[in-house]
Amino acid sequence: MNTLNRRALAVAILAAFVAFLDGTVINVALPAITDELGGGLPVQQWVVDAYLITLGALILLAGSLSDLFGRVAILRIGLIGFGVTSLACGLAPTAELLIVARAAQGVAGALLVPSSLALIMSTHRGATQAKAIGIWTAWTSAAFLAGPLIGGVLTDLASWRWVFVINVIPIAATLVLMLPMRNEPAETRVPIDYLGALLGAIGLGGLVFGLIEQANYGWGDPIVLVPLIVGVLCLAGFLVRERRAAHPMLPLGLFRSRNFAVGNLATVTIYAALAVGSLVIVIYLQQGIGLSATLAGLVLLPVTIFNIALSSWFGTLAGRYGPRWFMAGGPALASVGFLMMLAIDEPFDFVTQALPGVLLFGLGLTMTIAPLTSAILGAIDPRQSGIASATNNAVSRVAGLIAIAVLGLVIGTEVDGAWFDRAIILCAALLAAGALTSAIGIRNEVVPDDEKVSAENR
Repeated sequence: MNTLNRRALAVAILAAFVAFLDGTVINVALPAITDELGGGLPVQQWVVDAYLITLGALILLAGSLSDLFGRVAILRIGLIGFGVTSLACGLAPTAELLIVARAAQGVAGALLVPSSLALIMSTHRGATQAKAIGIWTAWTSAAFLAGPLIGGVLTDLASWRWVFVINVIPIAATLVLMLPMRNEPAETRVPIDYLGALLGAIGLGGLVFGLIEQANYGWGDPIVLVPLIVGVLCLAGFLVRERRAAHPMLPLGLFRSRNFAVGNLATVTIYAALAVGSLVIVIYLQQGIGLSATLAGLVLLPVTIFNIALSSWFGTLAGRYGPRWFMAGGPALASVGFLMMLAIDEPFDFVTQALPGVLLFGLGLTMTIAPLTSAILGAIDPRQSGIASATNNAVSRVAGLIAIAVLGLVIGTEVDGAWFDRAIILCAALLAAGALTSAIGIRNEVVPDDEKVSAENR
């Protein structure tokens, strides 16, 4: 890996880090936010989902923009936008303005993830590519999992507002690192599917709004029913549009690749489990057990350590032996780890009740993520890496978005031991489904030896 490739990898990691971090860093700060701004559980759900709605709805469009205008240009715009909206979140005086700022933050975040991964795909080949993806995955997964700890420390020592303001530091560092990098837009200008993007955004927004607000108004209230109907119709229209459009935002032909299709199906269940688990664990440990925000975030720290230490290794192994059994065995181990966390109760003892399950969950997750990413992106033409990575990231974000939106409907809204147990069993079942899907559907396509890549930064 040459110097320019290492720079591209560092930029990709830092850019995606903040986007993934803000998906979970807020979880542990939610009780403090509602203590100051009010609103209870619905506000907590909206603070999380406002970000995920725009991120998930626009990430496909961002992938197309990345392929068209160049990864570096889109990354710069996304980073600047993310910094501005992060400050807006930190300064928000009301719950309503915080939710609006979180939605705007998701728009900027959508520009970061597909462009960062596409940058790696365009500068690395062969087993080196698999290793680079493993390193990227390690740090982005660490961001996702370390979010509760970072959020807890900032909330306890300063204020929940610093959870957002702190983003300015890695963003500034990334922009400086990008200064010598050249942007290379596509040679052929393909029209952007703005209608598809609009249908997808309205569809997701309407669906999630109805699912969250049904707890307040009931299924028969027009406030719930109308957005649900509009959302479903727009999502159906989105699929029709993408099938017929000359230049679709989501090329459905990508799903003709077995590993791409199966990998994204596994992504749905795995990331739904991660979204629910990371939210429920930190909320229950605070509101049910009585831990501080920092201590609640520390419980999942071993998972982060596993990801940083081992993801690159598992990515390399997947590049050498194929991803299938890593993608099958990893979620299976993680599922057992979640079931072991059913031991968590009052009086709380971390070593005996939480640590064994957390360790097994961390090992299983680490075994899964890099091979999953490699399998999906390795199944498509590198020229479509932007839209392919955007598709997979959209799938993962939307899976988490929908899972959180229906959480109250599935397991209830009263934070007690029974609520926690139902959530843990749900997560274990979702992970087991991901393991079975991968075992049956994924085919090993061992990556060839390293191919030489131009040192020119793309």
